[in-house]
Amino acid sequence: MSVRVSLVAAARSSSLLAERFDDDRPLDESGRHAVRFAAPALAPLGAAELRYCSPTPRSRATGEALGFHPLLQPALRDCDMGRWRGCTLTEVAAREPAAVDAWLADPRSAPHGGEPLLAFITRIGGWLDTRPVCDGAVVAVAEPAVVRAALVYALKAPPSSYWNVDVGPLSTVTLTGLPHRWSLRLEAGAG
Repeated sequence: MSVRVSLVAAARSSSLLAERFDDDRPLDESGRHAVRFAAPALAPLGAAELRYCSPTPRSRATGEALGFHPLLQPALRDCDMGRWRGCTLTEVAAREPAAVDAWLADPRSAPHGGEPLLAFITRIGGWLDTRPVCDGAVVAVAEPAVVRAALVYALKAPPSSYWNVDVGPLSTVTLTGLPHRWSLRLEAGAG
């Protein structure tokens, strides 16, 4: 018996350059439009027995707009960025360049006073490993950072690979398996 977990990245609430750490802004009009456009392709995921979302406004709004009616899952919260919360990477790099360099180089560091990257990946992996084992499906709408952390954990990749995973808004990844034994599932494209 295994479980199939599909992770959907929340729609964007701002332009990429305006992305902020621990961003808690709701979907903007562009994000709502993107969800409406993607909804037909993502609708089948709503048949999952268990439907979750991270606690951010944009994840909740994305899940609702897709018709998933997800349950709020606090374990899927974004990485705690401490005093950098609400800032862009550019803003923080201008104020604390050495701290940003340390954060990017060492997954155990937390110069912002929040959660180290390694702890974040481990937390998201813990959520994956505690899903009910069934021959069913789970869908979760979460921040792109959460999807990235889940992939790094599932593939047993080094934490530094987190920075090499690009998760776009409304992209989907499916993991199948059992606790501590996950596989990445790629679906065949249409055409």
